[in-house]
Formats: sequence, structure tokens, C-alpha cells
Amino acid sequence: MRAVLLCTLLLPGMAMAEIYKWTDAQGQVHFDQRSVAGATPVTVKPQVIESDEATRQRQQRTDNFYKARRDEEAVAQQRESKAYAQQQQLCRRLRHQLGQIAAGPSYYSLDAKGERVYYSDQELDAARRQISQQIAQDCD
Repeated sequence: MRAVLLCTLLLPGMAMAEIYKWTDAQGQVHFDQRSVAGATPVTVKPQVIESDEATRQRQQRTDNFYKARRDEEAVAQQRESKAYAQQQQLCRRLRHQLGQIAAGPSYYSLDAKGERVYYSDQELDAARRQISQQIAQDCD
């Protein structure tokens, strides 16, 4: 895209520029962009360099290599951001649980009969320690 823009900007200037050729009194040939008395305009055709098949293939391989590399980096970046988001969600959940345990007066689970079995203070302390350790290990 930049190359097209650059060519678009430069070509009109190149097309309007003329080169003049003249010979001075000593017989030396001069070229200039300004017209001098006795100068003749010189037509300059831009040189077009055709690349051979081997060069085009080499350029294509290089382009393919860099495109594959960019694609791999994009996939890796996407994986990293997904893993980071999952890690942050886990940390938020753990911190929420720790806050609930610290703020809540009592916790219970349901037994086989569907009745509440309340946790003791020791069990709550153990749960707090375990969650705090997991936060320290995984979130900090």
C-alpha cells in the first residue's frame, strides 16, 4: 500500500521533469533540468527491471514464511490472552470465596438426608488458609 502511494506521488513529478542536453564551447556535453540556449530535450524512459522466475519464487517463499510466522504469533497471543482471562476469573472467584468465608457467620453443607451440617471454626480456618495459599500461589 505504501509503495502504491509513493509511486502515485512521485510519478507526476517525474513525468513533468525534462532533461536537456547541450554542448559547451569546449565541446563538453552537459545535462541539466533547466533549458539553456541550444539545448535539446532528452527523452528518458524509466528502466523496468523484470524479476526472473527464481527471484519471484524466492520472494514468494519469503512472504509465505513471514505470513506463517505472523499467523503463529497471532495464535500464540490469542492462547495467552485466553489463558490469562481464565486465570483472572479463577483469582476473582477465589478472592470472592475468601471474602465470603471471612464475612459469613456460618457455613454448612447438606448431608445425605438433606439436612444442614455446619462447619466448625477449625474447618473454616483450614478453608481460609487453603484459599489464601491458592491465591498466593496462583494469583500474585
